[in-house]
Amino acid sequence: MFSGKTEELIRRLTRARIARQRVEIFKPALDTRYHDRDVVSHNQNSIRSTPVQSPSEILLLAGGACDVVGIDEAQFFDETLVEVCRQLADQGIRVIVAGLDMDFLGRPFGPMPALLATAEFVTKVHAVCVCCGELAAYSYRLSASESQVLLGEAEAYEARCRPCYLAGPAARPLIEAARAAQAPVARTL
Repeated sequence: MFSGKTEELIRRLTRARIARQRVEIFKPALDTRYHDRDVVSHNQNSIRSTPVQSPSEILLLAGGACDVVGIDEAQFFDETLVEVCRQLADQGIRVIVAGLDMDFLGRPFGPMPALLATAEFVTKVHAVCVCCGELAAYSYRLSASESQVLLGEAEAYEARCRPCYLAGPAARPLIEAARAAQAPVARTL
């Protein structure tokens, strides 16, 4: 989370539109955090999309009618997304997928491992650890919920590097110290 996945997806799809390519964008219908229809980044950049219940709807709505298909929050779809992406690619459609590769427990998430394995190109983006500032690859859940899917933003998750993720709540003093250190510092010449 907070690595810029959706921001990068929007950027790539916008560039495809500038190139006059026909673009269709899809997201899971359950993702209504920022908007019920649009794909919206944490920075509030957005692009119109079509919410779908299942990957099979993507084939029905996009097959042959576009040059580029964008899919956001792919981890929320089931494994059939892999076959849908393959079929679209076999039709000559460029498929751009954004999603979390791991859940809050650090386990592979939904169809992402198979998508990563079968993709021709992979760009892995990282957030910044809120505890120490290093590259963050983990989503640390702040709530006690054990459900794999829990829609949330900064109030529910923190981006963390491996050591801070493994430290769990013990990493909190690092966060407080980092916040305190952000106070203006007087410079002397």
